[in-house]
Amino acid sequence: METRLDRYDGAREKKIALLAELIADSNNIVFLGGAGVSTESGIPDFRSGDGIYSQDSGISFRPVDIISHTFFTEHPKEFFDFYKRKLCYPNAKPNKAHMALCRLEKQGKLKATITQNIDNLHQLAGSTTTIELHGSVFRNYCMMCHEPYSLDYVISSEGIPYCSKCGGMVRPDVVLYEEHLDHQNIDRAIDFIEKTDLLIIGGTSLTVYPAATFAQFLPHDRVVIVNKSSTYLDLQAMLTIHDSIGDVMDEAIPQ
Repeated sequence: METRLDRYDGAREKKIALLAELIADSNNIVFLGGAGVSTESGIPDFRSGDGIYSQDSGISFRPVDIISHTFFTEHPKEFFDFYKRKLCYPNAKPNKAHMALCRLEKQGKLKATITQNIDNLHQLAGSTTTIELHGSVFRNYCMMCHEPYSLDYVISSEGIPYCSKCGGMVRPDVVLYEEHLDHQNIDRAIDFIEKTDLLIIGGTSLTVYPAATFAQFLPHDRVVIVNKSSTYLDLQAMLTIHDSIGDVMDEAIPQ
């Protein structure tokens, strides 16, 4: 959804030029991203019209209920059936947003990429300062002996994946509904945000907590929002761009 201002001739170009200027004037940048960063890699988001919550789960339960701790423990077979079909994209590749952020990190300007995504695409692009708030589908472990397992092991397992060493159930290292985020990751994210001189928020509608509240830890108002739909911070941000996160970041952070 674009704003009326975005429709004016040259408005988009001026906004991207302003973003590039803000980046040039900053040396301690933090990026906070959500599912919209990965949609351009073919991974659906959750809450849009075509998102996972709007799709048929393939079983007689709602997607939003399936990815909960209660459902996982009570119906593991159905959980993994949905999980493998809807949440795992082993062949997805980084898009222009991931690559632009990697360039910004290599320039020494981007100090942290805080992501709500579980797809490992920031790391595949080359980023080394990624904080994964919700874990990663590429990390899996036995719930009994904690033996680590790959995503390929989980996907290739028929039904529920079990540990080859002790027989325990293998689960993905992702945060399900009703589960707590790693407090160390939250503390690290807040620490970076408290020190940043520019916070870029992209590909997120800022409706998932606690990430939605991270901006309150900023000691200033230097916030940029890049998202196709509106967020509650749009009117408070220094700059809001309702456009493709990949296109905007690629143009604002040239090769």
